[in-house]
Amino acid sequence: MSDYKFEGWCGHSPEAANGKMRWGEYEPKSFTDDDVDIKISHCGICGSDLHTLRSGWYPTPYPCVVGHEIIGKAVKVGKNVKHVKEGDRVGVGAQAASCLKPDCARCSDGFENHCGSMAATYGAFFPGDKKEKTYGGYANYNRTPGHFVFKIPDNIESEHAAPIMCGGITLYSPLKTYNAAGKNVGIVGLGGLGHFGVLFAKALGAKSVTVISRSHAKEEDAKALGADKFIATGDKGWESGNNASSLDLIVSTVSSDKMPLAGYLSLLKFRGTFVQVGAPEDPLPAFQAFALIQKAIHITGSAIGAPNEIVEMLNLVSEKNIKPWTQSVPLKEANQAIIDFEAGKPRFRFVLKNENYSD
Repeated sequence: MSDYKFEGWCGHSPEAANGKMRWGEYEPKSFTDDDVDIKISHCGICGSDLHTLRSGWYPTPYPCVVGHEIIGKAVKVGKNVKHVKEGDRVGVGAQAASCLKPDCARCSDGFENHCGSMAATYGAFFPGDKKEKTYGGYANYNRTPGHFVFKIPDNIESEHAAPIMCGGITLYSPLKTYNAAGKNVGIVGLGGLGHFGVLFAKALGAKSVTVISRSHAKEEDAKALGADKFIATGDKGWESGNNASSLDLIVSTVSSDKMPLAGYLSLLKFRGTFVQVGAPEDPLPAFQAFALIQKAIHITGSAIGAPNEIVEMLNLVSEKNIKPWTQSVPLKEANQAIIDFEAGKPRFRFVLKNENYSD
């Protein structure tokens, strides 16, 4: 038995997404020798939190505690967990479990994030017969299997580490997988995800980074982050002229089914690659097949990142001293924070700070 309670901001219906979460106690999964209990100090706010609270992607198993950019102190560590110990500062991202079976091709090849039994950090159920639910980080404590718990390098501030655990890895993974080094890279959208795209593309050695946004409102921010070029899709002819066929790799972070997808594809060079990481609740827009055929363009997607990539990313952030743009918000103000998040107020990531946490 532990001497602490698992309490957090619980969503009980789609209305929770309108700032109507309620603080309460909940029952985490049963503790095993493979688990880690974390006293949470910080948790980033992610767009996935809003999609889940309102059952936008799929019916959410309420009650649900969202938050999958978790940083805190390991306060209880199962004996099978060797890479962290009690007292370590650790983090959890958007994945809490996968089957981890030797005969699972994805888990055994280091693609746990694509396992058919992958369990998200909240709003899901752990693999197995017990059907125990996952709960996230808008809370005092979190319990996650150690395989998906990561020690945070000392020189990364907790407020910065939190959004890296989901927002960061969501951009790091495709930029590394599709080799941003030496390429002209485009990042669609300059929000919580997109600003990580600029930071990581530069850190990974991109030849140039172009931010693609609806208007020029964030152009100065893009330059401050290190972007070399800016394209506003509200400008006439934005997809033509010198912009056409100018990019080797585009990563799209937008979660709107109204995106000008055909225009984005026109920016790609011959055999360029378009990676979608934003997840709209409705289908992507249609486009002509010749947009793919004429330039042999590749369209693909990317889901967060595998544990080995998260370790790689944390090391890069530590070595390059990468600092995301964050704004701290007290955990007690979580309801107002998600309203402000939906209104597009963060520049560029809100991070909840647990006022009850102390070292």
